[in-house]
Amino acid sequence: MTTPSSHAARIDACVDDATVQAFQRDGAAVVRGLLNAQELALLSEAIEANLAAPGPLAKVASRPDDPGRFFEDFCNWQRIPAIERFIRETPLALLSQRLMGSRTVRLYHDHLLVKEPGTRQRTPWHQDQPYYNVDGGQNISLWIPVDPVSRPSTLEFVAGSHRGPWLMPRSFMDNQAKWFPEGSLADLPDIEAARDRFPILGWALEPGDFVCFNMLTLHASAGVQGPGRRRVFSLRFLGDDMRHAPRAWKTSPDFPGLAEVLPPGAEMDHPLFPRLVG
Repeated sequence: MTTPSSHAARIDACVDDATVQAFQRDGAAVVRGLLNAQELALLSEAIEANLAAPGPLAKVASRPDDPGRFFEDFCNWQRIPAIERFIRETPLALLSQRLMGSRTVRLYHDHLLVKEPGTRQRTPWHQDQPYYNVDGGQNISLWIPVDPVSRPSTLEFVAGSHRGPWLMPRSFMDNQAKWFPEGSLADLPDIEAARDRFPILGWALEPGDFVCFNMLTLHASAGVQGPGRRRVFSLRFLGDDMRHAPRAWKTSPDFPGLAEVLPPGAEMDHPLFPRLVG
């Protein structure tokens, strides 16, 4: 494992000004080859530990008749040591500081997404931030595969959609408005029915590569073709302007009791969200 003193040099070698500009302009960018073999081995260990011992927020997000399986889990960094090591010992928080243009970086949460071979279940087009209990613009999600991801199976983005507006979050399996009241936000357009009308970005990825995106950027992914798995670990980080925004409904993920100790509009200064940079 590399030491933190070498992280800045490694980031300089992989991320140029054009990458930062793409993230700011499009709300999504690809980073190639930043994670080394040791870090990928640690992440694979963390993923397998999570799969072997799912947490209380774990769920199967594919239908019973799906020939594959889509497994998700959230917020396991405090109980799985390999996850915490991966978060703290890799260059990812420092990279996020650069892309966000933020002085500080806090962990928001970790998210495991594993699609087994043959999984048909799509992840439909959506924005992440409306599901969350935070407001602000300086934020970032990292979507980090440990298996090769083909272009048809990768995460796709609508460039520029991070500039808004917020669109209605719905449950993926039954399309229900369980977060904001029905009619309070505009619905998503049917992107798949008119893909040529939208500036869609997406990249094939090898282990060591990953994509970075704003929590408001529209994104989606298909199922998994062929015999390979698609094991992905996602990290969400918060920058300087992010503030607590308690909701009257259960967010995804939920942080029970947080609203009792962290008032609306407060910085996310809480042990659940450790400061990693700044």
